[in-house]
Amino acid sequence: MPELPKRKVGIIACSGEELPEGTVTRLAALRVLESLRPHKTVTICLPLFLAGGEADRAFARFYPTIAVDGCEKRCAARGTEMYSGRPAVSIVVRNGGVAASAGLGSARHLNTAGMQVVSETADQVARHVDELLDRKWDRRSEKRRVDSPPQESFPQISVPCSCASSIPVGKVQFAGHEVALVGLPLIFAELREAGKPPSDQTKSELLQAVKIYNSIRAEEDAACAEAVLKEYETFCREGH
Repeated sequence: MPELPKRKVGIIACSGEELPEGTVTRLAALRVLESLRPHKTVTICLPLFLAGGEADRAFARFYPTIAVDGCEKRCAARGTEMYSGRPAVSIVVRNGGVAASAGLGSARHLNTAGMQVVSETADQVARHVDELLDRKWDRRSEKRRVDSPPQESFPQISVPCSCASSIPVGKVQFAGHEVALVGLPLIFAELREAGKPPSDQTKSELLQAVKIYNSIRAEEDAACAEAVLKEYETFCREGH
């Protein structure tokens, strides 16, 4: 299978600005991204993700994600599941998943108790990051280990974004709409290097590879296979 960029965990924080719990989620995510696990995580912008950001959605379809929500509405978790796949971990501050919500301060100014919840939430996220990266992630199985390796310390660096994760995406038309398929350019390159010409046999291999990284409904298999084969023919002809 194609070798995709180094595996990291995407962190999706609540975008709500009217509640102190929302501020807690964003500060906790920032702490993980900047100092606790900077080399193991990227941030996924929830508003951009919901608006159709292809890089963010592609990342969340292939790599594990942690949704950190401020309240029971779980906007980050539900948005991720709707457009990419169920988050590997869903954390909610308000429902007592980390701490009681009372006495955190305001959305603009967290008090001492609020900053303590930020620290606790960040530590919990970091533990889940270690756990997810300590095993081979499979979006289809969504199984998780219960033990975690010791935490590591890293120097502070700039916060990476999933937009820079460079997961290649290819677009094809089938079933009456345009679909972005994760890893398609790498699949094409690998098959061409293996000397596989565009053919019915290659079409089957293409579909199998595409379905490893993307969710394709069974009733759309044939249409998807035809569309991908057509794009592969163009890819080979133009010598990308």
